[in-house]
Amino acid sequence: MLKNKLYHIVFETETKAGKRFDVVLLWLILISIIIVMLESVPELGEKFTKVFFIVEWVLTILFTIEYLLRIYISHKPLKYVFSFWGLIDFLSILPTWLSLVYTGYHYLLIVRIFRLLRIFRVLKLVRFNAEAQILIKALRASIYKISIFFVVVLAIVTFLGALMYVVEGGEEGFSSIPQSIYWAIVTVTTVGYGDLVPHTVIGKFISSFAMIIGYAIIAVPTGIVTSSLVNRVQTGESKKCTTCSKENNESAIFCNFCGNQFKELT
Repeated sequence: MLKNKLYHIVFETETKAGKRFDVVLLWLILISIIIVMLESVPELGEKFTKVFFIVEWVLTILFTIEYLLRIYISHKPLKYVFSFWGLIDFLSILPTWLSLVYTGYHYLLIVRIFRLLRIFRVLKLVRFNAEAQILIKALRASIYKISIFFVVVLAIVTFLGALMYVVEGGEEGFSSIPQSIYWAIVTVTTVGYGDLVPHTVIGKFISSFAMIIGYAIIAVPTGIVTSSLVNRVQTGESKKCTTCSKENNESAIFCNFCGNQFKELT
């Protein structure tokens, strides 16, 4: 009974108690993020070392209790532990606990690297933003199209890099095909560092071609995600089928995957 009550408070935001829990957790996350940023300032880090240390441990203990509570009350604990949010919750508390193990002077650099993982608490904020959830669902719906697009882009930059390596003859920095592929990626993405520059006429022509197609390449994933967002807004929120657990259009009568009929709302 208590376990189910805690589940509704922690995992469901529709209830009044659930909203209060989320608000408190939201403020704790914001405070922890501010502490991380302030601690990185050398003057403040040295002056308020003890204060930052105490606050960090208090927050870490609270986040650890929250993480263990989510595992305890979850209907499928392992599914939560290895889920995206479960991993984020774990990474947000891992650095501080690791600092108890890596206490030697020679391991100080490793500790600092691990402590940077605390920035993963920023991603916990997404959990409380409805608009962010819509964006995440749109990205999931577009993942296959974007994956195919990136494969095509990879093929293009590989071809351009190999071609530039042949044209430039291994001179002017184009000493290998991987090095030339790096130039192709920088050029196609319109970053243009300028560390590798073609000097032959054909090389400049290829470079100009890569710059032109770069604009089209940048526009494609934007269009794919935008289309999914528009479709998500127009069709409304999705609902999960109780038979196959797949998400469907809110206005659908039957599941698009298994054909199960949804119960009509009364």
